[in-house]
Amino acid sequence: MRAQSISLAMSNGLNRRAHEIIPGGAHTYAKGDDQYPVLAPAFIARGSGCHVWDADGNEYIEYGMGNRAVGLGHAYPPVLRAVREALELGSNFTRPASIEVECAETFLDLFPNAEMVKFCKDGSDATSAAVRLSRAYTGRDLIAICADHPFFSTDDWFIGTTPMNAGIPEAIRQLTVTFRYNDIQSVRDLFRKHPGQIAAMIMEPARMDEPRDNFLAEARRICHENGALFIFDEMITGFRWHRHGAQHVYAVDPDLACFGKAMANGFSVSALAGKREFMRLGGLEHTDRPRVFLLSTTHGGETHGLAAAIATMRIYRDEPVIDHLYQQGDLLREGIEQAARRHGLEGHIKVSGRSCCMVYSTLDQDLRPSQAFRSLILQETIRRGVLMPSLVVSYTHTDEDIERTIEAVDGAMAVYARALADGVEHHLVGRPSDTVYRRFNKATEPEPALERQA
Repeated sequence: MRAQSISLAMSNGLNRRAHEIIPGGAHTYAKGDDQYPVLAPAFIARGSGCHVWDADGNEYIEYGMGNRAVGLGHAYPPVLRAVREALELGSNFTRPASIEVECAETFLDLFPNAEMVKFCKDGSDATSAAVRLSRAYTGRDLIAICADHPFFSTDDWFIGTTPMNAGIPEAIRQLTVTFRYNDIQSVRDLFRKHPGQIAAMIMEPARMDEPRDNFLAEARRICHENGALFIFDEMITGFRWHRHGAQHVYAVDPDLACFGKAMANGFSVSALAGKREFMRLGGLEHTDRPRVFLLSTTHGGETHGLAAAIATMRIYRDEPVIDHLYQQGDLLREGIEQAARRHGLEGHIKVSGRSCCMVYSTLDQDLRPSQAFRSLILQETIRRGVLMPSLVVSYTHTDEDIERTIEAVDGAMAVYARALADGVEHHLVGRPSDTVYRRFNKATEPEPALERQA
Protein backbone atom coordinates (compact mmCIF):
# COMPACT_ATOMS: atom_id res chain seq x y z
CA MET A 1 0.00 0.00 0.00
CA ARG A 2 1.43 3.37 -1.02
CA ALA A 3 1.90 6.15 1.51
CA GLN A 4 -0.70 8.91 1.30
CA SER A 5 -0.31 12.61 1.91
CA ILE A 6 -2.31 13.36 5.05
CA SER A 7 -3.42 16.87 5.97
CA LEU A 8 -3.69 17.42 9.74
CA ALA A 9 -4.46 21.14 9.83
CA MET A 10 -7.58 20.82 12.00
CA SER A 11 -5.83 18.42 14.37
CA ASN A 12 -2.94 20.83 14.79
CA GLY A 13 -5.25 23.68 15.75
CA LEU A 14 -7.06 21.51 18.29
CA ASN A 15 -3.75 20.26 19.60
CA ARG A 16 -2.39 23.73 20.30
CA ARG A 17 -5.58 24.70 22.13
CA ALA A 18 -5.67 21.42 24.08
CA HIS A 19 -2.20 21.98 25.51
CA GLU A 20 -3.25 25.47 26.65
CA ILE A 21 -6.18 24.19 28.73
CA ILE A 22 -5.52 20.47 29.43
CA PRO A 23 -2.28 19.32 31.14
CA GLY A 24 -0.57 17.09 28.62
CA GLY A 25 -3.21 17.87 25.99
CA ALA A 26 -5.22 14.71 26.79
CA HIS A 27 -7.04 13.10 29.71
CA THR A 28 -5.16 9.81 29.40
CA TYR A 29 -1.36 9.67 29.38
CA ALA A 30 -1.38 6.77 26.92
CA LYS A 31 -3.17 9.03 24.41
CA GLY A 32 -0.68 11.89 24.75
CA ASP A 33 1.41 13.41 21.96
CA ASP A 34 4.58 11.93 23.45
CA GLN A 35 3.27 8.42 22.76
CA TYR A 36 2.96 9.00 19.01
CA PRO A 37 5.06 10.35 16.15
CA VAL A 38 4.62 13.92 14.95
CA LEU A 39 2.68 12.75 11.89
CA ALA A 40 0.02 11.00 13.98
CA PRO A 41 -3.55 12.35 14.03
CA ALA A 42 -3.91 14.33 17.25
CA PHE A 43 -7.69 13.94 17.58
CA ILE A 44 -10.25 11.33 16.55
CA ALA A 45 -13.64 12.67 15.51
CA ARG A 46 -15.65 9.47 15.15
CA GLY A 47 -15.47 5.71 14.85
CA SER A 48 -17.50 2.89 13.32
CA GLY A 49 -16.57 -0.73 13.81
CA CYS A 50 -12.78 -0.92 13.59
CA HIS A 51 -12.47 2.28 11.52
CA VAL A 52 -11.88 5.77 12.89
CA TRP A 53 -11.76 9.21 11.29
CA ASP A 54 -9.59 12.02 12.61
CA ALA A 55 -10.56 15.68 12.96
CA ASP A 56 -9.45 16.30 9.37
CA GLY A 57 -11.53 13.46 7.93
CA ASN A 58 -8.68 11.00 7.36
CA GLU A 59 -9.77 7.37 7.79
CA TYR A 60 -7.78 4.64 9.57
CA ILE A 61 -8.19 0.99 10.48
CA GLU A 62 -7.61 1.04 14.23
CA TYR A 63 -5.83 -1.47 16.47
CA GLY A 64 -5.77 0.40 19.76
CA MET A 65 -9.55 0.06 20.15
CA GLY A 66 -9.75 2.73 22.84
CA ASN A 67 -6.77 1.31 24.76
CA ARG A 68 -8.50 -2.10 24.65
CA ALA A 69 -11.79 -0.69 25.99
CA VAL A 70 -13.72 -1.42 22.78
CA GLY A 71 -14.01 -5.13 22.09
CA LEU A 72 -17.02 -5.25 19.79
CA GLY A 73 -16.31 -2.19 17.67
CA HIS A 74 -16.90 1.54 17.82
CA ALA A 75 -20.56 2.64 17.93
CA TYR A 76 -21.67 -1.00 17.95
CA PRO A 77 -25.41 -0.83 17.10
CA PRO A 78 -26.89 -3.28 19.68
CA VAL A 79 -24.97 -1.55 22.47
CA LEU A 80 -26.05 1.90 21.29
CA ARG A 81 -29.70 0.78 21.17
CA ALA A 82 -29.51 -0.35 24.80
CA VAL A 83 -27.89 2.94 25.80
CA ARG A 84 -30.53 5.05 24.02
CA GLU A 85 -33.36 3.11 25.66
CA ALA A 86 -31.83 3.61 29.11
CA LEU A 87 -31.22 7.32 28.55
CA GLU A 88 -34.89 7.87 27.76
CA LEU A 89 -35.66 6.85 31.35
CA GLY A 90 -33.07 9.07 33.05
CA SER A 91 -29.42 8.48 33.84
CA ASN A 92 -29.02 8.94 37.62
CA PHE A 93 -31.34 8.90 40.63
CA THR A 94 -31.41 9.44 44.39
CA ARG A 95 -31.92 5.72 45.08
CA PRO A 96 -30.53 2.74 43.15
CA ALA A 97 -32.04 1.95 39.75
CA SER A 98 -33.38 -1.53 39.05
CA ILE A 99 -30.86 -1.92 36.23
CA GLU A 100 -28.11 -2.12 38.88
CA VAL A 101 -29.49 -5.48 40.04
CA GLU A 102 -29.92 -6.68 36.45
CA CYS A 103 -26.34 -5.76 35.61
CA ALA A 104 -24.99 -7.45 38.74
CA GLU A 105 -26.89 -10.65 37.94
CA THR A 106 -25.68 -10.59 34.33
CA PHE A 107 -22.10 -10.13 35.49
CA LEU A 108 -22.22 -12.90 38.10
CA ASP A 109 -23.74 -15.30 35.57
CA LEU A 110 -20.76 -14.62 33.30
CA PHE A 111 -18.17 -14.88 36.09
CA PRO A 112 -19.45 -17.63 38.39
CA ASN A 113 -16.29 -17.64 40.56
CA ALA A 114 -17.48 -14.36 42.09
CA GLU A 115 -20.31 -14.12 44.63
CA MET A 116 -20.74 -10.34 44.87
CA VAL A 117 -19.91 -7.42 42.60
CA LYS A 118 -19.78 -3.66 42.88
CA PHE A 119 -19.59 -1.32 39.89
CA CYS A 120 -17.57 1.85 39.45
CA LYS A 121 -16.32 3.96 36.56
CA ASP A 122 -12.65 3.11 35.97
CA GLY A 123 -10.12 0.42 36.65
CA SER A 124 -8.14 2.41 39.19
CA ASP A 125 -11.15 2.70 41.49
CA ALA A 126 -11.70 -1.06 41.31
CA THR A 127 -8.11 -2.07 42.03
CA SER A 128 -7.74 0.51 44.80
CA ALA A 129 -10.94 -0.74 46.40
CA ALA A 130 -9.53 -4.27 46.28
CA VAL A 131 -6.38 -3.03 48.00
CA ARG A 132 -8.35 -1.22 50.73
CA LEU A 133 -10.58 -4.24 51.28
CA SER A 134 -7.57 -6.54 51.58
CA ARG A 135 -5.92 -4.29 54.13
CA ALA A 136 -9.13 -4.08 56.14
CA TYR A 137 -9.70 -7.83 56.07
CA THR A 138 -6.14 -8.80 57.00
CA GLY A 139 -5.20 -5.86 59.23
CA ARG A 140 -1.95 -5.55 57.27
CA ASP A 141 -0.40 -2.69 55.32
CA LEU A 142 1.84 -4.03 52.55
CA ILE A 143 0.63 -4.74 49.02
CA ALA A 144 2.63 -6.95 46.65
CA ILE A 145 2.39 -6.06 42.97
CA CYS A 146 3.84 -7.73 39.89
CA ALA A 147 6.81 -5.67 38.72
CA ASP A 148 6.40 -6.96 35.16
CA HIS A 149 2.90 -5.55 34.69
CA PRO A 150 2.85 -1.88 33.70
CA PHE A 151 -0.25 -0.39 35.30
CA PHE A 152 -2.61 -1.10 38.17
CA SER A 153 -3.97 2.26 39.35
CA THR A 154 -3.59 6.03 39.27
CA ASP A 155 -3.55 5.97 43.07
CA ASP A 156 -0.49 6.40 45.26
CA TRP A 157 -0.08 2.75 46.21
CA PHE A 158 0.88 1.97 42.61
CA ILE A 159 2.14 5.21 41.03
CA GLY A 160 4.59 5.51 43.93
CA THR A 161 6.45 2.52 42.46
CA THR A 162 7.06 4.24 39.11
CA PRO A 163 9.62 6.92 38.16
CA MET A 164 6.69 9.34 37.89
CA ASN A 165 6.18 9.40 41.66
CA ALA A 166 6.35 13.14 42.35
CA GLY A 167 3.87 14.17 45.05
CA ILE A 168 3.69 10.75 46.70
CA PRO A 169 5.11 10.58 50.26
CA GLU A 170 7.96 8.17 50.85
CA ALA A 171 5.98 6.52 53.63
CA ILE A 172 3.27 5.57 51.13
CA ARG A 173 5.81 4.35 48.59
CA GLN A 174 7.28 1.97 51.15
CA LEU A 175 3.95 0.16 51.54
CA THR A 176 4.12 -1.46 48.10
CA VAL A 177 6.56 -4.28 47.39
CA THR A 178 7.18 -6.17 44.15
CA PHE A 179 7.66 -9.68 42.78
CA ARG A 180 8.34 -11.02 39.29
CA TYR A 181 5.91 -12.84 37.04
CA ASN A 182 6.63 -16.55 36.56
CA ASP A 183 9.28 -16.35 39.29
CA ILE A 184 7.76 -18.25 42.19
CA GLN A 185 10.96 -17.89 44.20
CA SER A 186 10.51 -14.11 44.17
CA VAL A 187 7.05 -14.65 45.67
CA ARG A 188 8.44 -16.92 48.40
CA ASP A 189 11.24 -14.45 49.14
CA LEU A 190 8.77 -11.58 49.48
CA PHE A 191 6.69 -13.33 52.14
CA ARG A 192 9.86 -14.50 53.88
CA LYS A 193 11.19 -10.92 53.95
CA HIS A 194 7.89 -9.44 55.21
CA PRO A 195 6.33 -12.09 57.48
CA GLY A 196 2.77 -11.29 58.55
CA GLN A 197 2.84 -7.89 56.79
CA ILE A 198 1.50 -8.46 53.26
CA ALA A 199 -2.25 -7.92 52.90
CA ALA A 200 -2.59 -8.98 49.27
CA MET A 201 -0.85 -9.85 46.06
CA ILE A 202 -2.17 -8.36 42.81
CA MET A 203 -1.25 -9.23 39.23
CA GLU A 204 -2.70 -9.65 35.79
CA PRO A 205 -3.32 -13.38 35.19
CA ALA A 206 -1.14 -13.05 32.09
CA ARG A 207 0.18 -10.42 29.78
CA MET A 208 2.66 -11.24 27.02
CA ASP A 209 3.94 -14.38 28.73
CA GLU A 210 1.80 -17.36 29.66
CA PRO A 211 2.06 -18.65 33.25
CA ARG A 212 4.60 -21.45 33.57
CA ASP A 213 5.02 -24.31 36.03
CA ASN A 214 1.63 -23.74 37.67
CA PHE A 215 2.77 -20.25 38.69
CA LEU A 216 -0.68 -18.74 39.34
CA ALA A 217 -1.98 -21.58 41.47
CA GLU A 218 1.28 -21.78 43.41
CA ALA A 219 1.31 -18.01 44.01
CA ARG A 220 -2.25 -18.23 45.32
CA ARG A 221 -1.28 -21.12 47.61
CA ILE A 222 1.62 -19.12 49.07
CA CYS A 223 -0.67 -16.10 49.58
CA HIS A 224 -3.26 -18.14 51.48
CA GLU A 225 -0.60 -20.02 53.43
CA ASN A 226 0.65 -16.63 54.64
CA GLY A 227 -2.78 -15.13 55.33
CA ALA A 228 -2.85 -12.76 52.32
CA LEU A 229 -5.54 -12.26 49.67
CA PHE A 230 -4.97 -13.13 46.03
CA ILE A 231 -6.22 -10.53 43.50
CA PHE A 232 -6.47 -10.73 39.72
CA ASP A 233 -6.47 -7.55 37.64
CA GLU A 234 -8.62 -8.70 34.69
CA MET A 235 -9.06 -5.28 33.11
CA ILE A 236 -7.55 -6.54 29.86
CA THR A 237 -7.87 -10.33 30.09
CA GLY A 238 -11.47 -10.33 31.33
CA PHE A 239 -13.15 -9.83 27.98
CA ARG A 240 -10.43 -11.17 25.71
CA TRP A 241 -8.95 -14.43 27.01
CA HIS A 242 -12.36 -16.05 27.52
CA ARG A 243 -15.93 -14.92 28.14
CA HIS A 244 -15.48 -16.18 31.72
CA GLY A 245 -12.13 -14.45 32.08
CA ALA A 246 -8.52 -15.60 32.28
CA GLN A 247 -9.27 -17.16 35.65
CA HIS A 248 -11.36 -19.70 33.75
CA VAL A 249 -8.61 -20.33 31.18
CA TYR A 250 -6.02 -20.99 33.88
CA ALA A 251 -8.45 -22.62 36.35
CA VAL A 252 -7.32 -20.36 39.20
CA ASP A 253 -10.01 -18.80 41.39
CA PRO A 254 -8.94 -15.46 42.95
CA ASP A 255 -10.30 -13.99 46.16
CA LEU A 256 -11.00 -10.68 44.39
CA ALA A 257 -10.94 -9.71 40.73
CA CYS A 258 -11.15 -6.38 38.93
CA PHE A 259 -12.76 -5.89 35.52
CA GLY A 260 -13.29 -3.02 33.11
CA LYS A 261 -12.00 -1.95 29.70
CA ALA A 262 -14.13 -3.86 27.15
CA MET A 263 -16.78 -4.74 29.73
CA ALA A 264 -19.13 -2.04 28.40
CA ASN A 265 -17.59 -1.63 24.92
CA GLY A 266 -16.06 1.76 25.64
CA PHE A 267 -18.62 3.09 28.11
CA SER A 268 -17.30 3.86 31.56
CA VAL A 269 -18.03 0.81 33.69
CA SER A 270 -15.64 -1.24 35.83
CA ALA A 271 -16.20 -3.78 38.55
CA LEU A 272 -14.76 -5.24 41.72
CA ALA A 273 -15.97 -8.81 42.22
CA GLY A 274 -15.12 -11.49 44.71
CA LYS A 275 -16.01 -13.87 47.48
CA ARG A 276 -18.79 -12.87 49.84
CA GLU A 277 -16.49 -13.35 52.84
CA PHE A 278 -14.49 -10.31 51.72
CA MET A 279 -16.98 -8.23 49.75
CA ARG A 280 -19.54 -8.18 52.57
CA LEU A 281 -17.27 -5.84 54.57
CA GLY A 282 -18.37 -3.06 52.22
CA GLY A 283 -22.03 -3.77 53.01
CA LEU A 284 -24.61 -3.04 55.74
CA GLU A 285 -25.32 -6.47 57.27
CA HIS A 286 -22.12 -7.51 59.04
CA THR A 287 -21.51 -6.63 62.70
CA ASP A 288 -18.38 -8.69 63.41
CA ARG A 289 -15.88 -6.38 61.67
CA PRO A 290 -15.45 -2.64 61.04
CA ARG A 291 -17.17 -1.18 58.02
CA VAL A 292 -15.07 -0.67 54.88
CA PHE A 293 -15.64 2.36 52.65
CA LEU A 294 -15.39 0.10 49.63
CA LEU A 295 -16.76 2.00 46.62
CA SER A 296 -19.17 4.91 46.62
CA THR A 297 -19.40 6.82 43.35
CA THR A 298 -22.11 9.24 42.34
CA HIS A 299 -21.96 7.89 38.80
CA GLY A 300 -21.35 4.21 39.58
CA GLY A 301 -24.98 3.37 38.88
CA GLU A 302 -25.41 5.50 35.75
CA THR A 303 -28.11 3.67 33.87
CA HIS A 304 -26.80 4.08 30.32
CA GLY A 305 -23.34 2.76 31.26
CA LEU A 306 -24.85 -0.29 32.94
CA ALA A 307 -27.15 -0.82 29.96
CA ALA A 308 -24.09 -0.83 27.73
CA ALA A 309 -22.42 -3.36 30.03
CA ILE A 310 -25.47 -5.66 30.03
CA ALA A 311 -25.75 -5.54 26.24
CA THR A 312 -22.03 -6.13 25.83
CA MET A 313 -21.89 -9.04 28.27
CA ARG A 314 -24.88 -10.73 26.62
CA ILE A 315 -23.24 -10.43 23.21
CA TYR A 316 -20.11 -12.07 24.61
CA ARG A 317 -22.31 -14.77 26.12
CA ASP A 318 -24.37 -15.47 22.99
CA GLU A 319 -22.02 -14.79 20.06
CA PRO A 320 -18.53 -16.06 19.08
CA VAL A 321 -16.79 -12.80 20.00
CA ILE A 322 -13.76 -14.42 21.64
CA ASP A 323 -13.36 -16.95 18.81
CA HIS A 324 -13.33 -14.09 16.30
CA LEU A 325 -10.67 -12.18 18.26
CA TYR A 326 -8.37 -15.20 18.22
CA GLN A 327 -9.06 -15.94 14.55
CA GLN A 328 -8.38 -12.42 13.31
CA GLY A 329 -5.40 -12.07 15.61
CA ASP A 330 -3.92 -15.25 14.15
CA LEU A 331 -4.34 -13.87 10.61
CA LEU A 332 -2.76 -10.56 11.59
CA ARG A 333 0.19 -12.18 13.35
CA GLU A 334 0.89 -14.53 10.44
CA GLY A 335 0.71 -11.71 7.90
CA ILE A 336 3.02 -9.39 9.83
CA GLU A 337 5.56 -12.13 10.48
CA GLN A 338 5.57 -13.07 6.79
CA ALA A 339 6.11 -9.42 5.85
CA ALA A 340 8.98 -9.19 8.31
CA ARG A 341 10.64 -12.21 6.73
CA ARG A 342 10.21 -10.76 3.24
CA HIS A 343 12.10 -7.64 4.31
CA GLY A 344 14.67 -9.46 6.43
CA LEU A 345 13.27 -7.88 9.59
CA GLU A 346 12.30 -10.96 11.60
CA GLY A 347 14.99 -10.04 14.14
CA HIS A 348 13.85 -6.41 14.38
CA ILE A 349 10.03 -6.51 14.56
CA LYS A 350 8.51 -8.96 17.02
CA VAL A 351 4.84 -9.77 17.60
CA SER A 352 4.02 -11.13 21.05
CA GLY A 353 1.05 -11.96 23.25
CA ARG A 354 -2.11 -13.99 22.78
CA SER A 355 -3.71 -13.55 19.37
CA CYS A 356 -6.69 -11.85 21.01
CA CYS A 357 -4.47 -9.11 22.46
CA MET A 358 -1.10 -8.66 20.75
CA VAL A 359 1.63 -6.05 20.86
CA TYR A 360 4.73 -5.54 18.75
CA SER A 361 8.27 -4.52 19.63
CA THR A 362 10.78 -2.67 17.46
CA LEU A 363 14.51 -3.25 17.65
CA ASP A 364 17.35 -1.17 16.20
CA GLN A 365 20.51 -2.19 14.35
CA ASP A 366 21.96 -3.66 17.56
CA LEU A 367 18.70 -5.49 18.37
CA ARG A 368 17.93 -3.15 21.24
CA PRO A 369 14.39 -1.85 21.91
CA SER A 370 13.99 1.46 20.11
CA GLN A 371 11.39 4.19 20.57
CA ALA A 372 12.62 5.83 17.37
CA PHE A 373 11.92 2.72 15.29
CA ARG A 374 8.58 2.29 17.04
CA SER A 375 7.72 5.85 16.03
CA LEU A 376 8.83 5.10 12.48
CA ILE A 377 6.59 2.04 12.09
CA LEU A 378 3.68 4.03 13.57
CA GLN A 379 4.38 6.93 11.24
CA GLU A 380 4.56 4.77 8.14
CA THR A 381 1.44 2.72 8.91
CA ILE A 382 -0.49 5.91 9.67
CA ARG A 383 0.54 7.24 6.26
CA ARG A 384 -0.98 4.07 4.81
CA GLY A 385 -4.29 4.35 6.67
CA VAL A 386 -3.63 2.18 9.75
CA LEU A 387 -3.45 3.36 13.36
CA MET A 388 -1.74 0.61 15.35
CA PRO A 389 -0.16 1.54 18.69
CA SER A 390 -0.79 -2.14 19.48
CA LEU A 391 -2.26 -5.10 17.58
CA VAL A 392 -5.58 -5.32 19.39
CA VAL A 393 -8.38 -6.69 17.22
CA SER A 394 -12.14 -6.33 17.70
CA TYR A 395 -15.28 -8.25 16.74
CA THR A 396 -15.62 -5.95 13.72
CA HIS A 397 -12.18 -6.50 12.18
CA THR A 398 -12.92 -8.30 8.91
CA ASP A 399 -10.63 -10.36 6.70
CA GLU A 400 -10.46 -7.38 4.34
CA ASP A 401 -9.35 -5.11 7.19
CA ILE A 402 -6.61 -7.57 8.11
CA GLU A 403 -5.46 -7.82 4.47
CA ARG A 404 -5.29 -4.03 4.11
CA THR A 405 -3.40 -3.79 7.38
CA ILE A 406 -0.81 -6.36 6.33
CA GLU A 407 -0.35 -4.49 3.04
CA ALA A 408 0.22 -1.25 5.00
CA VAL A 409 2.66 -2.95 7.38
CA ASP A 410 4.54 -4.39 4.40
CA GLY A 411 4.99 -0.89 2.97
CA ALA A 412 6.09 0.45 6.35
CA MET A 413 8.64 -2.34 6.70
CA ALA A 414 10.28 -1.35 3.44
CA VAL A 415 10.99 2.04 5.02
CA TYR A 416 12.09 0.36 8.27
CA ALA A 417 14.64 -1.73 6.35
CA ARG A 418 16.08 1.40 4.69
CA ALA A 419 16.25 3.13 8.08
CA LEU A 420 18.29 0.27 9.49
CA ALA A 421 20.77 0.81 6.66
CA ASP A 422 21.07 4.61 6.62
CA GLY A 423 19.74 5.77 10.00
CA VAL A 424 16.25 6.20 11.40
CA GLU A 425 16.75 9.95 11.70
CA HIS A 426 16.65 10.21 7.90
CA HIS A 427 13.13 8.75 7.77
CA LEU A 428 11.40 9.79 10.98
CA VAL A 429 9.70 13.18 10.91
CA GLY A 430 10.35 15.02 14.18
CA ARG A 431 11.14 13.54 17.58
CA PRO A 432 10.52 9.90 18.55
CA SER A 433 7.82 8.87 21.00
CA ASP A 434 8.71 8.33 24.66
CA THR A 435 7.70 6.21 27.63
CA VAL A 436 4.94 7.41 29.97
CA TYR A 437 6.82 6.66 33.19
CA ARG A 438 9.69 9.15 33.13
CA ARG A 439 10.67 11.48 35.91
CA PHE A 440 11.19 14.60 33.78
CA ASN A 441 10.02 15.89 30.43
CA LYS A 442 12.64 16.65 27.82
CA ALA A 443 14.36 20.02 28.31
CA THR A 444 13.22 21.09 24.85
CA GLU A 445 10.24 19.76 22.95
CA PRO A 446 9.94 20.56 19.21
CA GLU A 447 6.91 22.54 18.24
CA PRO A 448 4.42 20.63 16.06
CA ALA A 449 4.51 21.70 12.44
CA LEU A 450 1.76 24.05 11.33
CA GLU A 451 0.80 21.63 8.56
CA ARG A 452 2.05 18.13 9.22
CA GLN A 453 2.14 16.63 5.75
CA ALA A 454 3.08 12.98 5.41
